[in-house]
Amino acid sequence: MTKFYLLVIPVIIGIITGMFLVFYPESETNSNLLTTTKLISGGSPILGNSNAPITILEWGDYQCTFCYKFHQSTLDVINEEFVKTGKVKLIFKDFPLNGPDSFLAAQAAYCAQDQERYWQFHNELYKNWGGERTGWITRNSLEKFANTINLNLDEFNKCLDEKKYEQKVTTLHEFGKEIGIDATPSFLVFNDEKIIKIRGNQPIEVFLKTFDEM
Repeated sequence: MTKFYLLVIPVIIGIITGMFLVFYPESETNSNLLTTTKLISGGSPILGNSNAPITILEWGDYQCTFCYKFHQSTLDVINEEFVKTGKVKLIFKDFPLNGPDSFLAAQAAYCAQDQERYWQFHNELYKNWGGERTGWITRNSLEKFANTINLNLDEFNKCLDEKKYEQKVTTLHEFGKEIGIDATPSFLVFNDEKIIKIRGNQPIEVFLKTFDEM
């Protein structure tokens, strides 16, 4: 029985390690796309110290079940122990897989950013998550969330009416596909030397191992 466990444990470790994918650019195109500047620019405001040595770039969808679960569990630990202590910074980029409602929610978050309330609105969306493609994201619900965080509703609604950030969200989605994002949540964890991809809502231990490797 002891020998059995000795054989099984390395297999389990191997499976966990397999959750990681290290990006080593194989072409000049990939190299140009996977620069720190391009990975950071164009998404959400930075959460945490902009000089933190490790960056987490989360690709998410506001209707995604596993994105919701990540935000209700693992993210809290990362935020308290790593973001607030200046070790890690977080950026969110939209990868709206679940159709028009996800696109609309993403645009609304950037309309909130115009009033310096991006993360408050972002958190409000996940706090009120209502499933995938169930119709919970509407103009009325988005206005309710905006009101909860004290946005100027006239400015917020004007931003949505004008589709101010429609192209921005589309561009983020296309960029994600171009660099190999195909599911949400997906994470690129990187510093100046290495990029590691984590796919799915993995337990905190996976992120801790990644930070150690950095």
